[in-house]
Amino acid sequence: MYKALARPLLFRLKPETAHRLTIDLLRLAGLFPPVLSSLRWFFAPAQPGPAVKAFGLTFPNPVGLAAGYDKEGEAINGLASLGFGHIEVGTVTPQPQPGNPAPRVFRIPAEQAVINRMGFPSQGASALADRLSQKGKRGYILGINLGKNKTTPLEEACQDYQSLVQIFAPLADYLAVNVSSPNTPGLRQLQSRRALQTLLDGIASQRRQSAAALDRPLPILVKLAPDLSWAEIDEALSAIQSSGMDGVIATNTTVGREGLASPLGEEAGGLSGLPLKEHSTQVVRYIYEHTGGKLPIIGVGGIMTPQDALEKLDAGATLVQLFTGMIYAGPGLVKAVLDALS
Repeated sequence: MYKALARPLLFRLKPETAHRLTIDLLRLAGLFPPVLSSLRWFFAPAQPGPAVKAFGLTFPNPVGLAAGYDKEGEAINGLASLGFGHIEVGTVTPQPQPGNPAPRVFRIPAEQAVINRMGFPSQGASALADRLSQKGKRGYILGINLGKNKTTPLEEACQDYQSLVQIFAPLADYLAVNVSSPNTPGLRQLQSRRALQTLLDGIASQRRQSAAALDRPLPILVKLAPDLSWAEIDEALSAIQSSGMDGVIATNTTVGREGLASPLGEEAGGLSGLPLKEHSTQVVRYIYEHTGGKLPIIGVGGIMTPQDALEKLDAGATLVQLFTGMIYAGPGLVKAVLDALS
């Protein structure tokens, strides 16, 4: 139904306009309990679960929504009704910022891909915190993806992340440190060994204070780019483990264009979708093998079918996240993946 009816209509709209429409519809659905109940029934898998224990948390199932889909946490209840076991909102920055100028999102339907150069558009930490504080009891795990403001110098980035940890520690089940978006100038430099160690040590210090005040653990994950060399991944993993971070999200979008035939490949930004699938799975497998499976991994990148999700899990991912697959396969992808797992 989605591919035959909804997708052709949505694809007539500009990508950002179509995305705004879906967020608005899901936000509205979240305001009406009977609508949410109907969505839960329609998208319910054949059987619940399987539950997954990771980072000291118990996830209702292994399938989550990646950061970037609901940046402002507007449609969480509606999205949760589709069957997700966890939802990651953001990326949020300390201060509001508009992101990069439009057009900044490009669909490539023939290759089931998207290129985006959004640049962390954000209403700011206060707006998201206010919205999340009004949410009631949750039946899913909530993650919040954190990023620095574009105008913050790299040498002051730690202060941005520390302030976000302090603000969102009481509101999130876990936090994710985004140092891998290709759309904020210089951000990926924070993945280098020395810079990442300094950054994560500062974040760990703030985490200790926040966790002590909350009297509960606060898991923090680090989201890595797929464009790092294997040696650079080793260095990043060393910093992640020595600073006591709890896991890795692999991977963010890629600046590579290998195998992409469309002329839209010349557009700047991060590529997601099917062309990213194989390499992101390779990165998941590499991290799993080189940490002896001791560092939990959320696998994301190019999951367009249930089989793609199974491949990420077989490679060593503890959990998986969807994004571009939702654009091309529709909301039923969550149920399809869960049915395949069961």
